[in-house]
Amino acid sequence: MATTTNTRYDPVAVTLHWVIALSSFAMIPLGFFMEDLPISIKFDAYTIHKSLGITVLALSLLRLIWRLLNPPPALPEGMKPYEKFLAHAAHWGLYFLMIAMPLTGWLMVSAMRKYPTVFFWLGEVPFIPMPQGIDAKATAEWFEEIHELLAFGAIALIALHVAAALKHHYIYKDTTLTRMLPTWISRKPRA
Repeated sequence: MATTTNTRYDPVAVTLHWVIALSSFAMIPLGFFMEDLPISIKFDAYTIHKSLGITVLALSLLRLIWRLLNPPPALPEGMKPYEKFLAHAAHWGLYFLMIAMPLTGWLMVSAMRKYPTVFFWLGEVPFIPMPQGIDAKATAEWFEEIHELLAFGAIALIALHVAAALKHHYIYKDTTLTRMLPTWISRKPRA
């Protein structure tokens, strides 16, 4: 088990953070616009969205396990107790959303069983088993509503997360942002 004396996140945590972040930045906007795309590219858009969702789900579960086994570095000493509480709450909220959002999407698709989930054109992802006798349409619509609400929650929390990191970097001038940057970026001299 790692200690928290290091001021940076370890390379595994940094890599998982940025792959999940970049996948989310692609997946979330696509989710809002893919329904209105021309039919000629709609299936590919859904394939990309679902594939990114499955990727985010798998990597978020891995990231959560990694975090539990490898505690993150301590927050900067100058942070007030309420700031530390909000930082921890935001991180756990992001973990929840990055797992719950793709999971509800997968449950929605599994309830309808209308179109398969093809993972990056490599093969089908199995449907999640549903209880016998459910109203498939109503269940899918329920999961769709939750999925959409979670997406809006993710957008808001990601925006707050980014704003807080930038505030710490440019206003507080502490290491909050740089400790999660890849070393090849964070070692550049600041202007």
